Amino acid sequence: MEMQKKKIAVIIPKYGLLGGAERFAYELTERLSLNEKYDFHVFANRWQSDSGRITFYKVPIIRFPKFLTTISFAWFANRKISKMNFDLIHTHDRIFDADIFTMHGIPHRIWVHDVRKKSMSLFDHATCWVEKHLINNTKCKIFLPVSSLTKEKFLEEYKIEPEKIQVIHPGVDIEKFQGLDREGCRKEIREQFKIGPFDIVILFVSMNFEIKGLDYVIATLGKAKTSYPSQNLKLLVVGKGNYKRYGALAQKAGIKDNVIFAGVQKENLEKIYLASDIFMMLSRFDTFGMTVLEAMAASLPVIISNNVGAKDLVNKGINGFVIEDTNNIDMICDKIGSMLDSKTRTTMAKKAYNTALSNFWGTVAKRVENIYEKMLQKVD
Repeated sequence: MEMQKKKIAVIIPKYGLLGGAERFAYELTERLSLNEKYDFHVFANRWQSDSGRITFYKVPIIRFPKFLTTISFAWFANRKISKMNFDLIHTHDRIFDADIFTMHGIPHRIWVHDVRKKSMSLFDHATCWVEKHLINNTKCKIFLPVSSLTKEKFLEEYKIEPEKIQVIHPGVDIEKFQGLDREGCRKEIREQFKIGPFDIVILFVSMNFEIKGLDYVIATLGKAKTSYPSQNLKLLVVGKGNYKRYGALAQKAGIKDNVIFAGVQKENLEKIYLASDIFMMLSRFDTFGMTVLEAMAASLPVIISNNVGAKDLVNKGINGFVIEDTNNIDMICDKIGSMLDSKTRTTMAKKAYNTALSNFWGTVAKRVENIYEKMLQKVD
């Protein structure tokens, strides 16, 4: 007798496109769809996938007036799902009903009030309403925050039974780095950006310079240049932001020639990681920060703020450092100083790589599969 496949619905507005949540949903679903016992159906507004194993459904979004954006996606998604019989509904975004909710962000009210320091708009109130409906819905059995930081914020805002919550970190694509020659990448990238072979390169990667704390990184490098005059330190900034503003900050800090703005580097990003020595991101807030794990996969020790969810993976002084006070430039500078010794940096780099090894996407998919199986057994 042929085994009856379990029908699983996955919900995300943009599947397989740019963004942390989008990448998470894609990597997870594509891997789990290889298992013959599952039949995956993805409900999205836009998607990108070469998989013939997954069925896709277009979910409309009403974008004007803006407050209908979240509500319309949630309503249309749940309406389409209700017409089919699914064994599990796994959402990566705010909808009205689901069995599993992967929390890629923090409660929307906290994001607006505490992080963005804004007042609530009609759009924000609507988004909070959908979020509250999902979390307070008794149908939702499991909550999967992407970090302990995310978990803490949701527990501040909502009464969720602790046994319903399990932190599942995002993964990393180790294979992208394993197939590259480190020395070759180092030579190629450093020649491209006119960086010396013995320069110490601090790497910063982000599409939002302000939130990710580039100003703190520049201030620290300015201090480090003075504190360690014998070291030629370079800051390689990859991504998109206000180059003029941060270029002016670099000039004011006396490190204009030490900061290189590389722009968006989608094709060469893995090579850039391998050509660097230290990864630094002092975010004002970041639910996880997948670039931290990518840096570790490239054997880079990391320096991140206490506001980055990926701090769950940082063993202080072993594979990197977690900064409690980003305004304490002297202390952050000391952390860089401790990494300037090549032997110390090499030891930390190996530990960082080992951390990434235990968090590759295959491992993450297996963790989620175990959750699926436990829930499906209860249904049966």
